[in-house]
Amino acid sequence: MTDLTDLAYLSATEALRRFRDRSLSPVELMTAVIARAEAVEPKVNALAERTFDEALAAAREAEARYAGKGEPPRPLEGLAVAAKEEQPIAGRRATDGSLAFEHEVADETHPVVERVLAAGGIVHARTTTPEFSCAAVTQSRLWGVTRNPWNLGFSPGGSSGGAGAALAAGETTLATGSDIGGSIRIPASSTGTVGFKPPYGRVPAMAPFNLDTYCHDGPMARTVADCALLENVIAGPHPLDGVSVKPKLLLPDRFEGAEGLRVALSVTLGDWQVDPEVEANTRAVAEALRAAGAIVEEVEVGITRADVMKAAMIHFGTIFGPYIASVAAEHGDKLTPYALAFAEQVGRAAREPGSFLEGLTVEGAIQAEIGALLERYDVLLCPTLAIPAYMADDDYTSTKVVINGVELDNYLEASLTTVFNIASRCPVLSVPSGFASTGVPTGVQIVGRTYDDTTVFRAASAIEAVRPWNGVPSL
Repeated sequence: MTDLTDLAYLSATEALRRFRDRSLSPVELMTAVIARAEAVEPKVNALAERTFDEALAAAREAEARYAGKGEPPRPLEGLAVAAKEEQPIAGRRATDGSLAFEHEVADETHPVVERVLAAGGIVHARTTTPEFSCAAVTQSRLWGVTRNPWNLGFSPGGSSGGAGAALAAGETTLATGSDIGGSIRIPASSTGTVGFKPPYGRVPAMAPFNLDTYCHDGPMARTVADCALLENVIAGPHPLDGVSVKPKLLLPDRFEGAEGLRVALSVTLGDWQVDPEVEANTRAVAEALRAAGAIVEEVEVGITRADVMKAAMIHFGTIFGPYIASVAAEHGDKLTPYALAFAEQVGRAAREPGSFLEGLTVEGAIQAEIGALLERYDVLLCPTLAIPAYMADDDYTSTKVVINGVELDNYLEASLTTVFNIASRCPVLSVPSGFASTGVPTGVQIVGRTYDDTTVFRAASAIEAVRPWNGVPSL
């Protein structure tokens, strides 16, 4: 690797330490991140928008703050933060990954981006998503296909796929994401990064989707400490989001080890089909935790894929699907086949008589099962994806995913994430668990009791300590 590449992969916490002791300048780090992005973007295609000149100017201002000129440095001062394009920035394009909104410009800024900027973070780029963030792969007619830096034939996942790919490729130090069915955790798993789905209301969002209990905005990073750093900036009540939780929770700078931590292990989370390589890596994480002093017990979980998919399709069809359908009614010829198919499928589920109440009933049973389990354990450990990664060039409108010889009805059933959008008050971190034979990473979810974010980060930090992940894709 070149010196610039080494710098591009520097952790946020280490960069801040070096900014403070003046052994590194924010300008040097931003220059390295930009150089890396320019080198790898033709292959990865993770950035929807680049503002590199403005970013370098902001880095020079940050450099002055560290030199004692003007105001003191802020919590993210001088760090490159890639913002998911779905999160609007006033005066900038707001396309939602769709040709239908190609020329739209936002008139307000998302609370997450607002807080990043107020903390001194530098939004040097915005990351790609699938259209309307409604897919588990990242591709669109507007931006093309985003690829996994570890193996370009695979997708980085979705919908925060550009964020995961940018982190893995060294194109940013931190990134923001959002998650309505796994959209932070799926990319984190597929790209070997760390992604946090906060409990509902922990991080403020924008109306009307802030009122959707499946919806969460959250941080993505390459290390657990970096993820906690960004979470501490973006979390907390906001006057424009009436469901944002008070008081603000601050995660500690350091976390306890694994000793005495009670961990429930479930490889299949009920009846999911799970790829053997994913299972092996999940069990290896569990064994490492056990060796580090955790109490790990394999458990049965009384939920089914069919129930989770039923509840999710009804829920999406009640809120998310009608939004896409309203755009399709006016701009249908500009939409992707997968967005049209998603809106039609979830809309059909929601139109069934009594479906809304039925969906809530199923959701309640799932939440009760997870809640009862977590009364006995501190965290639940399970895979994030049942497969290592989705293919990059497929939108899965017709392709079926096959695991252990079983053909799935819907490719989304290869994800074990939506369970915890249903159990939305549970904090969930996805961290790397290893690599598959294809070269792409795999991940595990660490699920905590409702609003117990700190224990989830403790478990993740313990995993990172005993099974550290590192390395640079050979792009």
